[in-house]
This record gives sequence, C-alpha cells and structure tokens, in this order.
Amino acid sequence: MKKPSIVKCPSCKASVEWSDKQPYRPFCSQRCQQIDFGDWASESFAIAGEPAILDSDLNEEF
Repeated sequence: MKKPSIVKCPSCKASVEWSDKQPYRPFCSQRCQQIDFGDWASESFAIAGEPAILDSDLNEEF
C-alpha cells in the first residue's frame, strides 16, 4: 500500500495528509479554506500579469 503524501496547509502551514479522508485538502480545515478564499475575494492575493479583461471592456455593449 502506498503511503499518502503530506502537504503543508497554505494558510497555517500545518501538515495535511493528501487523501480522500481530508475533504478540505490542501487545507487542514474549512476555516483555513475560507480564509484563503477571502484573501482572493478581497484581492489580497493576485496573479501577476496583465488582466485578461479590462474594466473598459466590461462597459461595452454587445
């Protein structure tokens, strides 16, 4: 039997077993998952580069 991989939770850095037993993987808990989602939603996190859609493109009528 293969030993499951261990990863670090992106939020709190706790060790997490990468398996079907961990429903929030790679996070250790729902709380850490929601903290991460909140950081993306508030734009605290962002992917570097030019935006795929410009705000001016959103205002154009089709």
